[in-house]
Amino acid sequence: MCGTDEYGTATETQAIKEGITPQELCDKYHELHKETYQWFDIGFDHFGRTSTIHQTKVCQDAYLNLKDHNCLVKQTKQQTYCENCAKFLADRFVEGTCPNCGYDDARGDQCDACSRTLDPIELINPRCLLDKTHKVTTRESSHMFVKLDELQPRLEEWIKRSWKEGKWSPNAVINAEGEIIDARLKGGLRPSPVTRDLSWGVPVPVREGEESDGMENKVLYVWFDAPFGYPSITASYTPEWHQWWFNHKNVRLYQFMGKDNVYFHTVFWPAILLGDGRPWTTLHHLSTTEYLQYESGKFSKSRNVGVFGPGARETGVPASVWRYYLLSTRPENSDSIFSWNEFIAANNSVLLNNFGNFVNRVVKFIQAKFNSVVPESPDAPGAIPEDSSDPDLLDPTFVPEINALLKEYVAAMEAVKLRLGLQTVMSMSARGNQYLQRSGLGNALLASRPDACAQVLSRALNLIYVLSAVIHPFMPGTSNEILGQINAPARTVPERLSTDILGGHTLGSPTYLFTKIDEKKANEWRIKFGGAAVAAQAAAAEQQDVKAGKKKGPAADKKAKSNIPPKEPEFKGPKTQEVLDLEAKIKAQGDFVRSIKEAKAEAEKRAKAEGENLEIAVSELLILKSKLLELAEASHADG
Repeated sequence: MCGTDEYGTATETQAIKEGITPQELCDKYHELHKETYQWFDIGFDHFGRTSTIHQTKVCQDAYLNLKDHNCLVKQTKQQTYCENCAKFLADRFVEGTCPNCGYDDARGDQCDACSRTLDPIELINPRCLLDKTHKVTTRESSHMFVKLDELQPRLEEWIKRSWKEGKWSPNAVINAEGEIIDARLKGGLRPSPVTRDLSWGVPVPVREGEESDGMENKVLYVWFDAPFGYPSITASYTPEWHQWWFNHKNVRLYQFMGKDNVYFHTVFWPAILLGDGRPWTTLHHLSTTEYLQYESGKFSKSRNVGVFGPGARETGVPASVWRYYLLSTRPENSDSIFSWNEFIAANNSVLLNNFGNFVNRVVKFIQAKFNSVVPESPDAPGAIPEDSSDPDLLDPTFVPEINALLKEYVAAMEAVKLRLGLQTVMSMSARGNQYLQRSGLGNALLASRPDACAQVLSRALNLIYVLSAVIHPFMPGTSNEILGQINAPARTVPERLSTDILGGHTLGSPTYLFTKIDEKKANEWRIKFGGAAVAAQAAAAEQQDVKAGKKKGPAADKKAKSNIPPKEPEFKGPKTQEVLDLEAKIKAQGDFVRSIKEAKAEAEKRAKAEGENLEIAVSELLILKSKLLELAEASHADG
């Protein structure tokens, strides 16, 4: 279930900027988001929206339940008011300086710099979003507040229990040791408003015959309303939505979000559900991320800095490549950086030369030498034995090492360590490439040892079948392409490598899963998505070259592609033996890559003897470095 969150001040302010109604704005962006997700191969049983009658009913029922359980209190407080607009300025209608960190463009509900939730009147030098010259003052306004202070004991008990049972990732509310660290919880929660002076939103409900509490013409606060989009969109999909949302014993709710939304999903909304009193399905596992930075700065929609959904599509790079790179750099424990150079390297060195090369080489060999019919292998159907005592067996450690990687993959996915899971997939394909090299797959093996050649092809092909399953959560389009090339149905992730595709099976046609991206595209995209300042600098530099009569050459191209070098992983505390071993492997692999580049002819002989080549060596080096980064970030999370 997913959908567009359509109510609140963000919608109203953007609609004003675009000169259309909030409903028209929501209709426009709902379709845009839907198209973008479809292109990204992100699938849902139902992609809905919150501006529906289901949303209104779910939210209003919860509000009335809070009132019935004495969890609401009316408070009259000062609120920012624009004298020129003659209206109260809620949330994002007002900006100013954050009182906590001094950031000058903090919103009225939250500071993007320090993630602190705010009240608009706390802002220093507040200004009206519609016109910065307008006079902003304060006036009294009455709203309903949820009694978070009274709900806090039950809430903290729930947080600790859910954290333990669901194995949450460390976050801004509770750390890896199960200690609540959120400053608002530690200082004691205060009643928090659940209504707003707006027109676009879920109307505050009033039962017939009851007092309105002065809430006429007010709407529910967006952070009260928006999380209820999960159950309401399910209700739009099926009238049996209660089977999922009031069934905590049998349903596990996993949520993925950036660190700036953690408070609302682990404190504010769970408190609402507790106060509601019904047996809601509450959060089981929380997977949070830090920030993804853009090159040497930050992503910014307002300044057009960084590539976003529609922009990714405009590059012409397939969605599978985008999915791989973004997941491989997922900031799970610390901020990570989006780099165009690394984006291209990920495609060319890892996807094309490692993963794609392995699949294509096997399928193409069977097509060329066996007319696309899988040869009969000495291996029996079912699990392949790990016994490596057979002296005639080529690369005897292949099967046990693949089985070990499968075990690592399952463990990573069960722990929701997505980046580690993806790294393990690439390690499997790298091991597959090594298997082909060490076994000497080629015409000579086919001529001298046809049975051994058939066994190598069978084991490699069945590894490809495994790869189609383990890569599916990350790159479903690539998974489907593989299944088409090997002409096999979708499968589950196995515990062990098995002979599932048997001799006599006819494959589909081999095609390249990935294509090379020209390294010159990095500078082109850097200018296109760098915002007005970068575009102006590039235009000025080009004009200067024209005036000087200069022509850009390879050296200039190389300089344009330059980027901030990746920082070496920093570890908190002493390095473990695992880290030291991995660093030694990286040094050895790096030396090997350099030796191939520096003395290509001689080193390629060595590479062939050791079952390696340059492309595989580089991809394996990248995988090792990503594992070291994973360990470095884990050391910070544990520390």
